[in-house]
Order: sequence, then C-alpha cells, then structure tokens
Amino acid sequence: MKIAVNTRLLLPGKLEGIGWFTYETMKRIVKQHPEHEFHFIFDRSYDADFIFEDNVKAHVLNPPARHPILFYFWFEWRLPGLLRKIKPDVFLSPDGYLSLSSSVKQLAVVHDINFEYYPSFLPLGARIYLKTFFPKFARKATRIATVSEFSKKDISSQYNIDNSLIDVVYNGASSIYKPVDENDKKKVKAEFTNGSDYFVYVGAIQPRKNITNLMLAFEQFKIDSGSDQKLVLVGEKKWWSKKQEETFESLACKKDIIFTGRLEQDKLNQVLGGAMALAYVSLFEGFGIPILEAMNCDVPVLTSSVTSMPEVAGEAALLVNPFTAESIAEGMLELYQKPKLRQELIQKGREQRAFFNWEKTADLLWQSITKTANQ
Repeated sequence: MKIAVNTRLLLPGKLEGIGWFTYETMKRIVKQHPEHEFHFIFDRSYDADFIFEDNVKAHVLNPPARHPILFYFWFEWRLPGLLRKIKPDVFLSPDGYLSLSSSVKQLAVVHDINFEYYPSFLPLGARIYLKTFFPKFARKATRIATVSEFSKKDISSQYNIDNSLIDVVYNGASSIYKPVDENDKKKVKAEFTNGSDYFVYVGAIQPRKNITNLMLAFEQFKIDSGSDQKLVLVGEKKWWSKKQEETFESLACKKDIIFTGRLEQDKLNQVLGGAMALAYVSLFEGFGIPILEAMNCDVPVLTSSVTSMPEVAGEAALLVNPFTAESIAEGMLELYQKPKLRQELIQKGREQRAFFNWEKTADLLWQSITKTANQ
C-alpha cells in the first residue's frame, strides 16, 4: 500500500499532544511494515529524525498551515494536487483535518470535539473553522479513529456517525516517564519549591484545563490544611485569560503557585515524579495523557469525574467534580491527609497503566488504516 500521512505537527522541539501521537505511532508503524510505502506531508522544512525508515518519503507543501484561512488553502488547494500525484490507498490525518476536495480514502484521528462544548475557550477564527469543518470532516472520512470510548460515543452522537465506522485507539505514554528516586525528588523540590511537597498540573495553561478552579481550590486547601504545600503548574500560558489573571492576583497563596513554563521531557519526568500528587481537573478531555504519565511515575492522581477521565483513570484516581472549587479542594485535602490512600492509588495506577502503551496504539491504528484501505 501507499499511505499518505499529514505530519505537519511533527515539529522539532515543539511536539505536543497530537504531535506526540503522530511521532509515537508512525515511528512504530513504518518500521513494522517495511513492505508498504509511506508519504509524510509537512507544511514546512522538516527534521530528518522524523523520516524514521527508508520506506518513508517526505513532501513539503507551503505555506505553513497555522491559521484557519491557511488551513483551508492547504487542505483544499495544496493537498489534493499532491494526493493525485502520490495516488495513496489511504490518507491518514492524525489531527483530524481532512481534504473535502480529494477522492482518496481518508482516516481522520479525532482526539476529541471539545470545541462543540466550550467554543468560547478558543480564538474566534479557530472556533469558526472547527465548528464549520469538523462535522464535514466526520462525514467525509472513510473511517474515524479516536482515543477513548467516551470520544467514540461523543463523535457518533454529535455528528450522527455509525459506531461501526469509529475505531478506538487509546493513547500511550513515553517510556521516559518512570518513578523518581528520593534523592532526585529532593533535588527537584529544592529547585522549584524551596524543599516543599507539591501538587503538580501538566498541560497547556488555558481555560478548558480549569486552571481557575484549580487555583481557587488550592487556596481553600491551604486554608484548611495550614500546610506549606505548593502548586506547580507546568505548561505554556497559551490562552492566559483575564479571568485567570484576576483570580491569580486575588489569591493570598499566590506565592505558593509556581509556573514553570514548558519543560523538556526529562525535566518534566523529574517534576512530575517528584510530586505528592497530580491535580488534573480539566473540564473536557478526549483522553488525558498526563493521567497516564503520572501513573507511570508512581504518582497518585486527582482528576475529574467527567468526559474520558474516569475511563482512563479506572479505579486508580480520586475523582472530583471539576465545576466546583470546593470539590477539588476536598480531594486535595483528602490526598494530603491520607498517605495510605496515596499508596493505594499508586498501586492501582501500576495495574491501570498496563492497559495503555504506544505499541498497542500503533497496532490499533494500523488495523484502522487497513480497514480504511479495504472499505
């Protein structure tokens, strides 16, 4: 087969959720299937490290598609011509964006459709594009892959897509995430929290991730516990809103909230592995990879009782209502006060994490590719 792949999110030094999904699955798939030909399609100059094997051919289509108008131009005008030239059996798009103008069989990986529920959390242009085109992409797709049973049901219901056309390919977590020894925990605490224990959040600093309620909950936790505990927020302030800024400035405990910005994976493993617990109380997730990363680091998890997060966490997390700071604060206090509970969650996390790894993801995605080609 010839398989064309949208690899525009394979960006050196800037891999994020979908970029990591593309990287971890495709490097395995192209190696495991040397008899097939893969065409990686970039929207800018690429790093040679992303051309994983000899059966990969790279193509660059300009201009870089990083704006809704350019999305349309790239997928509807630039991409169809290249696909006519390549003549692939399948076009795989790990970010879910498809070409409505191409007759090639297309497999869209739709991680979630949070924009249908929280459109105001996105810039206006992105909001209009996603709400206009993703229903069309869902109907255009030969098949759809997604990362949880929750997202499968959501996509099927929202866009009236037959369940049989949607495949679940759970995410994995990088092998770099592993438990941190006590000496390294002391070092990371000395570097970031002046030696104090801390809750950690990992992800973009944006409204959908519920940072406002997390900060308010931490303030209540500090009042209730009287502890020297810190809150470490790891991630870029992509959409740091006025409300988030006002909330932060109003807190008596703001000196105990540490923003690290984006961290490289090895440092992130240290910061995540050194935490007393992960506090990941997002409003909406298609999967929630930091939950799995924390389990791999033997760190107990506090997460939301909504969307995909209970599915990913199983019994290995303390679930809270993300819509109330009081519920989050109660969860933080319970984890802080009950070392035995933390140990139970760590043990359950070791069992739960066994269900998810990138090898399984790659195998399931390959099955979805072959179904698409044969459909």
